Amino acid sequence: MTTLPTRFTRKHALVTGGGSGIGRAIVQRLAAEGAHVVILELKAEAGQAVVDEIHAAGGSARVIEADVASTESMQAAFATIEHLDILVNNAGIAHVGSVLSTAPADLDRLYAVNVKGAYHTLHFGIPKLLARGGGAILNLASIASKVGLQDRFAYGMTKGAMLSMTLSVARDFVDKNIRCNCVCPARVHTPFVDGFIAKNYPGRETEMFQKLSASQPIGRMGRPEEVAALAAFLCSEEAGFITGSAYDIDGGVTLLR
Repeated sequence: MTTLPTRFTRKHALVTGGGSGIGRAIVQRLAAEGAHVVILELKAEAGQAVVDEIHAAGGSARVIEADVASTESMQAAFATIEHLDILVNNAGIAHVGSVLSTAPADLDRLYAVNVKGAYHTLHFGIPKLLARGGGAILNLASIASKVGLQDRFAYGMTKGAMLSMTLSVARDFVDKNIRCNCVCPARVHTPFVDGFIAKNYPGRETEMFQKLSASQPIGRMGRPEEVAALAAFLCSEEAGFITGSAYDIDGGVTLLR
């Protein structure tokens, strides 16, 4: 069995959307390396199973119920957090459609969660980091931040904003001992992907899973644990000289564009 380092002992981390998918893997990795992790979820029960797993393994975690799209909800959530060293902006939603098939309500919904939600996390979280003398911020962007993906107009817009926010925060706080980076994954196998396939290709789940996997140049989808490993490095002191960077973790997708 591989023994993980203990890079985050006595560190306090917050992960939005940490109850499933990539967020869940990041929570588990940070906790396994010694961090006390706060999971912020729209519904507390969405993160409680992860908290229970961490407690069973001897780790430390709790869940806060909050809506990232709501200023009042996020202000109240951060008021309950005393210490913060690591901030992970992971919560987000997806949408399929071109500019013509994206309704105004679709655009507003994605902006509220993916862009304004990230703003709220940064706006209320950075003062907590400053109070601790600095810290690390990791934003979950996407290859859609850098390249045009078919029928991902609104989603790509929000992930482009995530990349821009990363650069802005990194620049504004580079002299305050706060580092801010982002990761840009391609398709990662999460429950969301399984749900998307089941909803849009009923009866063809295995076929479509294989097709989507093969569309990645490396021949498979990414694993949440792989993204979590990169996230943990960027949040650690080992990455102390890295800020304002966007790391592709995409199985070669951008390499071939």
